[in-house]
Parts: sequence; structure tokens; C-alpha cells
Amino acid sequence: MYRYTNMQRIEIIKIYYENGKSVRATYRALRKTFGRHNRPTELGIRKLIQKFETTGNVSDSKHPSKNTNIINAETLECVLQSVTENPETSVRRRSQELGLSYGTTWNILHRSLKLKAYKIQLTQELQPNDHELRRKFADWCITQIKVYPDFHSKIIFSDEAHFCLNGFVNKQNCRYWSENNQHVIAEKSYYPKKVTVWCALWSRGIIGPYFFENECGNAVTVNGERYRAMIKDYFWQHLDALDLNDIWFQQDGATCHTSAVTIDLLRERFPDRVISRNGDVQWPPRSCDITPLDFFLWGYLKSVVYLNKPKTINVLKDNINCAVSDITPDLCEKVTQNWSSRMQFLKNSRGGHLEDIIFK
Repeated sequence: MYRYTNMQRIEIIKIYYENGKSVRATYRALRKTFGRHNRPTELGIRKLIQKFETTGNVSDSKHPSKNTNIINAETLECVLQSVTENPETSVRRRSQELGLSYGTTWNILHRSLKLKAYKIQLTQELQPNDHELRRKFADWCITQIKVYPDFHSKIIFSDEAHFCLNGFVNKQNCRYWSENNQHVIAEKSYYPKKVTVWCALWSRGIIGPYFFENECGNAVTVNGERYRAMIKDYFWQHLDALDLNDIWFQQDGATCHTSAVTIDLLRERFPDRVISRNGDVQWPPRSCDITPLDFFLWGYLKSVVYLNKPKTINVLKDNINCAVSDITPDLCEKVTQNWSSRMQFLKNSRGGHLEDIIFK
């Protein structure tokens, strides 16, 4: 009834009572006054009569004005103090804590305080001795690359990763507000249903995935015995047709990888060419930023396998198999070439973490 004036509404009520309080008769009678298409509907007439008989009033109720937040110096100071104390609090939670609307809080952060929302980098903290070990490894790699320009194609990189059934980390919630990127590190633990996947990546493609699981199909912890069984029963089968005379094998320093029995087993196919803790060349600890599986493969797979939101472990495993099979040897060649570039960046950073992903 908002488009009718108070005088028109009074006229409608008058016609209603003149027609024996019949909404239907009133509706027909209003055609003469308002026209066929401009008259109120029967529902509109009924609501107007009910309002008049209940309140004695035909005017529209005044809606309270929207409570807008006034951005003043005090409000700015409160938001700035909140960011200083808790830079990782989300905009929605911060607005609730400060009693401000979401839009006002966002405008203050983005426009008034000139802050930006940076993604949190998930990585491992380096220990004091790690920088020197990483520099030594970079120097060794650079020396090899000078002698063998295609050295990136002579290494088979390997690793395991967990894929949780309940999915991915929502990176949109991993933000913190600051004038400059502080490279914040976040550590989170998850204990849902999962699969444990092993893969090997080199310039000619990917070997895998191999799932560490028991007879019931449930994920199991990777220990030395299970790791060696995977090497003998699965990995060796994929190497039978390959010429491994100048090929190196890389693995990280996980305990299940580095026992004397395991290293001796690997040296059967890679004599004097094992890159690992306790191997022929020492792999630096906490160096996920320089292994292709961590800086490329796992992140890529986790961006793909959860797109259809798998509900069962079998669907998740099928998604992983399909995603791996779609990765071409050409892409693996580019990834390993990128690894060569990272060695120079690692040396230039004096063994520090690489700040971003350099991918060509």
C-alpha cells in the first residue's frame, strides 16, 4: 500500500464499509476510482482494513533509521589497537568484537588505515644450523649444474603427504592485516580420515601414487619396514626399464627413510647417488621449499582433488589417481628446471627460506 496516499486509503476504507464489509465487492468497486490495473489487490485491501481496525491508523509505520557507524578518530584508534593486538582476527570476528558493522570495519582497515590482508605462509621453521646445511647443498647442486646443465633431469625426487577426507585448508581465512607482509607462519593439526600418499617426481613424469594402507584400506603410519616394502614391491618395478647409470634418488630426512638398512637398499639401484640424511649427499632438514613435491605437486593435487568434495576415502583416492595421471612429462620437466633456479635463489638467500614460489 506504499504507493497510495492517506486520502486514497481513507477512500478505500469508506468504499469497503459502503459495500457491506466485503473485500471482493470493494475490489470490484475500486475499478471505477483507480482503474483496472491501478487498484489495490484483495490482499492489500484486507491488510489495510486490518490495520485500520487494529490501530485506527492508515499511515505507514515509520521504520527506524539504519544505525550507521560513524567513523571518527576514536573508532579508528579502537580498530588500530585491535589489529595491533590480534592481526590474524577475521574482519567478521573483529567487527563483532568492536560492535561495528562488517562494511565499516572493512572500510577502516582497507581505506582509512591502508592495511592489506596477507596470506599466511605455511612452512617449517629453520633451526640455527639449517642455514649452513642448506647453503652447502645449494653449492653442491650449482657445481653439478655447471658440469651437467641437465642435472635437474638426473634426480628422482620423492616424498609422502597426507590427504584428509574433510578437505582443504580454507586459505581465505588464513589472513592477517598489516601495512607490510610479515610472512606469518601458522601450524595446525588435523586428525580426520585420511590417505597417506607416496610419489616420486622427475623430468620424465611421476611414479605413483602409492597409498600406505592396511588390508582394510585404512591409512597406516609409514615406518621403515613399510617404506622398504614399498621400494621393493612397487618402486623397483617402475625402474626396471630405465637406465639409472647417472640418476640420483632424493628423499627427506624422515626416520623411516634413513636407517642403514633402507639406505643400503636404495644404493642397490643408486650406488653413491642417494640424496638423503645418512646418504651420499646430505639433504638439508626442513627444506620443503626446495623439493618439487612440496613446492609444486602436493599443492597442485590438493587444489584439484577436492573440487567435487569427496565423501569417501575411495573417491578421494580415485581423484588423486586421476589428477596424477593428468600431469604431463612436459610439466614435470618445467618443474625440475624450476628446481635448478631455486638452487641459485637458495644460495643468494644464504640458506634462508625462499619467500615465494618461483615457477616458470
